[in-house]
Amino acid sequence: MTPTHRVVVHQPGEGRPIDMGSFRMTVKADAGDTGAGLSVLEADEPPGFGPPMHIHKDAGEAFYVVSGEYVMFVEGEEHICPAGSFVYIPPGVTHGFRVGGSPSRKLNIYVPAAMVGYFDELAAAHQHSTPLDPAALGKLADRYSMQVTGDVPEGYA
Repeated sequence: MTPTHRVVVHQPGEGRPIDMGSFRMTVKADAGDTGAGLSVLEADEPPGFGPPMHIHKDAGEAFYVVSGEYVMFVEGEEHICPAGSFVYIPPGVTHGFRVGGSPSRKLNIYVPAAMVGYFDELAAAHQHSTPLDPAALGKLADRYSMQVTGDVPEGYA
């Protein structure tokens, strides 16, 4: 049997960059690297940034805070997560986050692999100065088995 994944080694700063405009993400591993087992993205995000509340229908999402601080919102509860914090959110659970008062960095891990295409499309819309209204963002999310359940914050799309 031929493996559908490969060994992946990235040194600091390596990986495929995704320019999100006000911040940068780096793909550390995607479905093609891991036989669809997981995807890993590193995000360097500005203070106050965060997505709308949402649900991943087909993947669990884990967050590991590398530096700074994130405020995680999970099913009506708020969790302050400084560097070193880990959060796992199973599929189907409503969640979101906001970056704390200083630039912060985290790893996003999706199991099974998910969401890299979503961020690629969101970045492409930004690069082409094609603003996404909430309806367009909802359609984009649907393509990646994600459901937006809360207001889209200013500056996200």
